[in-house]
Amino acid sequence: MTAVARNRVKAFSDHDFAQFIVTSLIAIAALFKFEVTAYVVMSDHVHFVVTAIEENADFKEMMKKWKQKTGYEFSQLHGRRLWQKGYWERVLRDGDNPLSVCRYLIENPVRARLVTHPSEYPLCGSTQYTIDEICQAVQMKGWWTPY
Repeated sequence: MTAVARNRVKAFSDHDFAQFIVTSLIAIAALFKFEVTAYVVMSDHVHFVVTAIEENADFKEMMKKWKQKTGYEFSQLHGRRLWQKGYWERVLRDGDNPLSVCRYLIENPVRARLVTHPSEYPLCGSTQYTIDEICQAVQMKGWWTPY
């Protein structure tokens, strides 16, 4: 899943606010019966993979609540809207290797030349795996690319 800041404003350059984004995501995901399999917060967008832990997990409502909570906080701090409308999502298929998808996701800061290894980037992680476990996914079958 990818959510983008309105007008690509660098809303998450403020580390404290970016950490609030992560903390809110993890809490709200749990409330809606999801694990945050991987996340990365870039300066103007957020990527994450969630895994339902119960059959009645409601992704659409989880996203609505997360964007509401974080958007409200941003508007209180800055007097303007945070998020672009909607978000981009992709459901993993049977042939997709979830850890490979997570590896691709947490390597965003490396591809952006912000760090040389995902473990150096403070705004990526997982509630299920360590960064090292995700990074080992490159050696697994089923390496994933976005298209």
